[in-house]
Amino acid sequence: MTTFDPYSETFFEDPWETYRWMRDDAPVFHHAELGFYAVSRYEDCVEVHRDHRTFTSTMGVTLDQLRSVEFGQAVEAVGSMIMTDPPDHERLRKLVNRAFTPRRIAAWEPVVERVVGGFLDALDGAGSFDVVGDFSGPFPVEVISEILGIPTADRQQVRHWTDKMLEREVGNPFPPDAGIEATILLFGYLQDLVADRRAHPQDHMIDHLIAAEMVHDDGTLERLDDVAVSRFVGLLAAAGAETVTKLVGNGVMTFAEHPDELARLQADPSLVGPAVDEVLRWRAPSQYQGRYCRADWARHGVTVPAGSPMLIVTGAANRDPRAYDEPDRFDIGRFAPGRTASMGIAFGHGIHYCIGSHLARLEGATAFRELYRRWPDLAVDLDAIRYVHMSNVAGPSSVPVAA
Repeated sequence: MTTFDPYSETFFEDPWETYRWMRDDAPVFHHAELGFYAVSRYEDCVEVHRDHRTFTSTMGVTLDQLRSVEFGQAVEAVGSMIMTDPPDHERLRKLVNRAFTPRRIAAWEPVVERVVGGFLDALDGAGSFDVVGDFSGPFPVEVISEILGIPTADRQQVRHWTDKMLEREVGNPFPPDAGIEATILLFGYLQDLVADRRAHPQDHMIDHLIAAEMVHDDGTLERLDDVAVSRFVGLLAAAGAETVTKLVGNGVMTFAEHPDELARLQADPSLVGPAVDEVLRWRAPSQYQGRYCRADWARHGVTVPAGSPMLIVTGAANRDPRAYDEPDRFDIGRFAPGRTASMGIAFGHGIHYCIGSHLARLEGATAFRELYRRWPDLAVDLDAIRYVHMSNVAGPSSVPVAA
């Protein structure tokens, strides 16, 4: 019997046939045992993303969070930008919006090129390496940490804690003990860092968040306390690292599976931007986003009752033939100027659209351009690829290559 289980090996490694079944036969899927509903068609996913009144983010964004009453209460007590609804969401997002505009991100291009080039320089002459372990794993956290102001010596440890925090065991919806410990260590470290920077200010995003003031509807001003700043920094660090790690790993794997499209990119480097967007559509780094249904919602003959967790399965929506011509064809020109394809929703949609999307695209484009410039005949061992098993983040944990 076909089913959708976000804690199964199928979901972690090869969900595409399951997604096809969901879109065609169970567009509003219900998993009675795990207690959630899921939408998988592009139009439905966009609608749920947009409807923050019916589908709140305040009870968590992953299934384990949504199934925990205690977690929902903790989120409402402390707050986190991705786990808020308007008007709180707008107030928090405004604190960092200006740092992630296209113009500001363009100013970071030399930093991205330096960091990417440094990691690739270290691999020159190696003969073989792991794209994820040696490159796409470590470099993105260096970039986002430089923006945030996390000390150089601590950046890779932040990445390792984040990885552990997101890991899940097959069949187990809740984080293992190592993940709980990593969460405690990460946020303990960040709170200490924020407290130190409050006492000894510098000129990074951490410092700007400490000094920032939110304006409430009645005109009163509020500053974030150390806990709120540390959660903000942890969110940005995790999102900035994990998305790009999976984007680059997925891309190298996908180009190896589609050598004609790689040759097309090498013949026309101007396609690197659209190629990044097609990789994001083809294998989204975040396969689903969670919401909590506050009112009954009916579609396709199914009523989702209030009080239900809802999963927006963007990994399925991005291959919906109702939204894309030939969705199961990898085409790096799909989003090129002049084409009319619907934009993928790998970065979400609506008020929670990924604030770091411009930075992620810049990092992905730089990584692909430099990797294939240095090693145009990069050979990927597709049989040796291994995948992460994480709450809602998807992609390879290991992509061995011969350079």
